[in-house]
Amino acid sequence: MCPVMSSVSSATLLYCFCGALLVLMLVKCMLGQRRGVVSVPRLPCLPVVGSLLHLRSSLPPHLLFTQLAGRYGSLFGLYMGPHYTLVVSEVSLVREVLLQRGREFAGRPKMVTTDLLTQGGKDIAFADYSPLWKNHRRLVQSSFTLFGEGSSKLQTIVVDAADSLCEELQACRGQCLDLSPVLMRAVTNVVCRLVFNSSYKPNDPELLKVMDYNDGIVQTIARGGLVDIFPWLKIFPNKDLSKLKQCVCVRDQLLHKKLLEHKVTLTPGEPRDLLDALLIGQMKGSGGDDDITDDHALMTAAEAFGAGVETTSTTLLWAIAFLLHHPQVQERVQAELDEVLGRDRPPALSDRSSLPFLESVICEVMRIRPVSPILIPHVAMQDTSLGGHSVPKGTRVLVNMWAIHHDPKHWEEADTFRPGENFTLSTLQMLW
Repeated sequence: MCPVMSSVSSATLLYCFCGALLVLMLVKCMLGQRRGVVSVPRLPCLPVVGSLLHLRSSLPPHLLFTQLAGRYGSLFGLYMGPHYTLVVSEVSLVREVLLQRGREFAGRPKMVTTDLLTQGGKDIAFADYSPLWKNHRRLVQSSFTLFGEGSSKLQTIVVDAADSLCEELQACRGQCLDLSPVLMRAVTNVVCRLVFNSSYKPNDPELLKVMDYNDGIVQTIARGGLVDIFPWLKIFPNKDLSKLKQCVCVRDQLLHKKLLEHKVTLTPGEPRDLLDALLIGQMKGSGGDDDITDDHALMTAAEAFGAGVETTSTTLLWAIAFLLHHPQVQERVQAELDEVLGRDRPPALSDRSSLPFLESVICEVMRIRPVSPILIPHVAMQDTSLGGHSVPKGTRVLVNMWAIHHDPKHWEEADTFRPGENFTLSTLQMLW
């Protein structure tokens, strides 16, 4: 055959292949309508990229989705590349996803970043629902009872950290101060004591290492990226992915060292911290496929940092910011504390029911500035339904907590900080 003709044939074949691929993607978009989701309003869809071109915005995702919900409704669909996704912005629908059909929507999407973060789903938050997951979760819950109601361990740890924090703030009195690293250190110290019973001075190198890797993980995961939509992109250079790998490597080295130390000094029946409790529970396994491994224990410890440090420190920062901008609220909180506690003792968990206004302030902070504006994605593990609409197996579901927490149907002046007025415990019970 003539070389020119051969070249033309190869090019034609390539074009035909690309054209066929585009047609298949377009058909997939159309099939999503035929399989029962036609009644769900949906963003326009293009082959390969899905609805991504219609998600270009300077707004963060939770605000963009809230804006789109005003146009398409509280339940709408879109395609994240090839992944059909539902966005939920109504509390009754969220209750259906998380409670009424919790098992049906208990899957998690398989993504490059979370697989790297969790050693392929050996944690609780990003793992699919399965017998192994149930066993792991049960063990973690029983381990946390070590610090739960009836135990003074958690209260003692938090009070000690609060005393150290107050001393550090008093030493800086009259000076300009960035509270973010100060609060981050205090919260990280609490989690370190809970997880592996280590307490650090403010400038301890190991504490700074923990803070550094944890912040690196949070920042790279929070930014997300196309690699989680199109996994094949991981073959190309990616600064965020490289940073995540580096932070995870440092994290795993430190936690593995702590795990080995705990195995040597462990006394069965006398857990000192979360790692001890997990190791003791691991010993009680039956030796089957549903038993957790050392890697599961390590990922549970890692998740305590990921779920506990950033969320708590961010909530504290917002609480301080709102109190500074609302001095009347600050004065009312202080008056309630003085009346219930006086000035001679620190607050205890048992005082919580006697401090209703402080409780409403904390809840209002978490409402108006939720630490996770969009929850970790869920995946339908079987063909099911939501809000009366059919949902095919494999559909991803995004819960927009920001939209729910700022829904004018449930919150008067939803964008205004109004503890005790905008937020009451009865309102919370009505919603959830």
